Amino acid sequence: MTQTVLDSAVVDAAITSRMAVRAFSSAPVARQTVADLLQVASRAPSGTNTQPWKVYVLTGASRAALVQKVCAAHDAIRADPALAADYHEEYDYYPEKWFSPYIDRRRENGWGLYGLLGIGKADRDKMHLQMQRNFRFFDAPVGLMFTVDRGMGRGSLLDYGTFLQNIMVAARGRGLHTCPQQAWNLFNQIVLPHVGAAANEMLVCGMSLGYADQTALVNTFHTPRVPVEQFTQWLE
Repeated sequence: MTQTVLDSAVVDAAITSRMAVRAFSSAPVARQTVADLLQVASRAPSGTNTQPWKVYVLTGASRAALVQKVCAAHDAIRADPALAADYHEEYDYYPEKWFSPYIDRRRENGWGLYGLLGIGKADRDKMHLQMQRNFRFFDAPVGLMFTVDRGMGRGSLLDYGTFLQNIMVAARGRGLHTCPQQAWNLFNQIVLPHVGAAANEMLVCGMSLGYADQTALVNTFHTPRVPVEQFTQWLE
């Protein structure tokens, strides 16, 4: 039966309060809460109801072990940049060559965040450590890894986006926060064997899940959005 949602303010608040949290508290998240989030998110639309998502939930020792492995690889590349050739993403998340207005928004985001944290363009060590926060799940107690069957088409990545958004919005309805993370994709050769993924699975992205550290400076960073008039054409 179709349900009628009468309180648009609640729905809107869950959507607009979502942000990429980059510092989490140590407060635990119950396994049932994560299961509930995933159950709700599974109502996401997908082409011919293919439901192409597969999720790996990492907590405790499994989470800690993955953090150790990937941080070690990240540090090794820092010490010897030639090792970067050993790692590659399986699909192009970003364009091969950036152009406006997207490069401008990317720069605004990057230097806005780093500027807030007092990290300058020459602060390579600080930039490395801040980047590595991704691979520590920003201290969130729950890490999520998402895979898709390599045999599926590009449309499945579109379907996946709706599923991920559902998780993030449903998390806000429970007082939780998230950070979707493309950064993990570079180390898919480490992530996939660690979670026990099958040979046909491709890493889509990772995600941090937990309660935001309300005292962290980094969580005061909010990205702007262009107004509707800039991306919409009305045809009557």
